[in-house]
Amino acid sequence: MTEYTTIRYALDEAVATITLARAERLNAIVPEMLAELSAALARAVDEGARVVLIAGEGRAFCSGADLIARSDGGLPDDLGQMLETHYNPLAVQLAELPIPVVTAVQGAAAGAGCSLALHGDFVVAGRSAYFLLAFVNIGLVPDFGATWLVAKAAGRAKALEMMLLGERVPAELALEWGMIHRVVEDEVLLAEARALAVRLAAGPTRAMGMIRRAVAGALTAPLVEVLAREAMDQRAAGRTADFAEGVMAFVGKRKAEFSGK
Repeated sequence: MTEYTTIRYALDEAVATITLARAERLNAIVPEMLAELSAALARAVDEGARVVLIAGEGRAFCSGADLIARSDGGLPDDLGQMLETHYNPLAVQLAELPIPVVTAVQGAAAGAGCSLALHGDFVVAGRSAYFLLAFVNIGLVPDFGATWLVAKAAGRAKALEMMLLGERVPAELALEWGMIHRVVEDEVLLAEARALAVRLAAGPTRAMGMIRRAVAGALTAPLVEVLAREAMDQRAAGRTADFAEGVMAFVGKRKAEFSGK
């Protein structure tokens, strides 16, 4: 069994739950956590998970990069290299997963933690949650995909407001801006996020993977490319066992039982 020091991993009902487990530091990110997240995501796919659920232990989802307790002795001189080596590959891995991602957010989702939360296809937030990109307050710029994620979800004006002012965006406002899926009471956050994950895990997994990649591409691609991608994906989806099951269920007027194949 793989041992982790900064996260916890569990697979149940085809849902791989990855919990950030540095509660004493508000789940602040160190390089080990990024490496373990990457390994856990790969493990989830290898073990046949059909959804990934990412949550945070304690009173915060993730407070961003740990500027104090990093095991490598502090921040490197070249912050860009740090992103290219550790953060950006994880962002790409999340984007290219063949299964949906749900994030459950309570308390702070700040800095890179905000980005990690927003990498979820469905962001379920507790009422205590807030999203913060305060890089400007220390003379840095948002990273880990934050500029793309927020601008695509909320638009240019809101992205600039969030990033240039460096102020908290409470869960309800994030919902209003279109950044997240829903807001729930904190005490039912994990239950609600897991229920959503279980629902997704019962769906046509291969089609869902193609949908999430197609939507990401459609945000920047011209219509002609989008149409070509849809045709390619539809050809592949039409050859899956889930499509055959979906048609039979429709004809038989019953609920489809998808296998993820």
